[in-house]
Amino acid sequence: MGSQWSDSYINRESERMTLFTRITPRRSDFVAMKHNPRADFIAGLSVAVVALPLALAFGVSSGVGAGAGIATAIVAGLVAAIFGGSRLQVSGPTGAMTVVLVPIALHFGPSAVFVVGFMAGVILLVMTFAGAAHSMRYIPISVIEGFTLGIAMLIGLQQIPMALGVKAQSSSVVGSAWRASVAWFKAPTFASINIAIFCALFILILARVRSGFPAGIVAVALTTIAVWVEKLDVHTVGDVPRSLSFVGLPHLGDVNVAALIIPALSVAGLAAIEGLLCATVADSMAGGTPHNPHQELFGQSLANLVASLFGGVPATAAIARTAVNVRSGATSRLAAISHSLILWLCIAVASGLVAHIPLPALAGVLIATALRMVDVERMRNFAKETNTDFFIVAITAAATLFLDLVEAVAVGLVIAGIISAFQNRYNHETHEHQVDDAEIALEHALHPVTPQKEKGSDGIH
Repeated sequence: MGSQWSDSYINRESERMTLFTRITPRRSDFVAMKHNPRADFIAGLSVAVVALPLALAFGVSSGVGAGAGIATAIVAGLVAAIFGGSRLQVSGPTGAMTVVLVPIALHFGPSAVFVVGFMAGVILLVMTFAGAAHSMRYIPISVIEGFTLGIAMLIGLQQIPMALGVKAQSSSVVGSAWRASVAWFKAPTFASINIAIFCALFILILARVRSGFPAGIVAVALTTIAVWVEKLDVHTVGDVPRSLSFVGLPHLGDVNVAALIIPALSVAGLAAIEGLLCATVADSMAGGTPHNPHQELFGQSLANLVASLFGGVPATAAIARTAVNVRSGATSRLAAISHSLILWLCIAVASGLVAHIPLPALAGVLIATALRMVDVERMRNFAKETNTDFFIVAITAAATLFLDLVEAVAVGLVIAGIISAFQNRYNHETHEHQVDDAEIALEHALHPVTPQKEKGSDGIH
């Protein structure tokens, strides 16, 4: 009896140790940081240059301010880089997450965003220990493509009020864009929209001419100088904290926690999907040791928990910044860590300059980001290859545009499952017909049917 209890205890402890080793960083992860620190630092600098305007823009677009966006890029980026399962991935505020946060800030107030971030971190932690990382790999590529397309459309629509210099609020992103457009046409002004168009075109053109050029920050700098010299009447970022502030646990008494459970599940699901998808993309771009999905989910959970303690918004992996990191020659986690520390230095030294950045410029940066998210060639391939894949892409994109993001993924999975079931049934019936035909052909080959000989031809009567 005692021996059985001892064996059971040892087995449980062994399972716990296995799980612990699966989700925690290994010594080799940090030893690799010593191999080529110069290349990693240069890559981190390149990512920081791209991340600065995006962090500011996503913070403003989320409804909680530029300071929250930059705090997220620094804190979540640093924590995910240390504890995450991908050596080259960069995390921070993203467009997809912003889409989820806008209605939360609108309906429950800005403070609810930080509560949702903390709750999402807890949910991600539970998902990690439940082994949820395995299930994410079964999401069809057509659902992911439709999801990405829908998010790109939402990000673009979100920027219309800021690009037009018009304040417009609605329960939906589409409604806000429509109201802002109507208000602008009634009393058009051109300073804001010209700045937004200039930034978007500058980034898109430079991306084609010279992909490695930091077009985003250059466009923002040029428009900031133009606004200051010409004294244009446009909205600016405003005060940005010079340092990070530890604000502690979100005040749960200020919001209806029960009403935030579904939004928190949406944020957690989105962080998991984007985090694991981005890690897979980083693996395909860089090669080498593949990411650890369990550790990556753990890193994203800690990033969201800690970011909320510093007044940051929910975060996840950023595919664009990760791609810049890989293309810039990053070799280890040191690159993503450097990116966060450089951003920290930027707000400590240049927060006064950041305050004068025009908001339409940030809108232009995000519009360009949205347009670059859409892979036109891949969409054409989907349309050419199979009608079912393109149909799933279209349905998922439409659901993303008009429903909650997690609901959109659910709709895409259901449609894909139904189509797959019909295809399997059709393939099964076709296979059965082919087997029947083959059996008949084999029967004829083994026992050929010959015409009956005429009576008397063989002398028998």
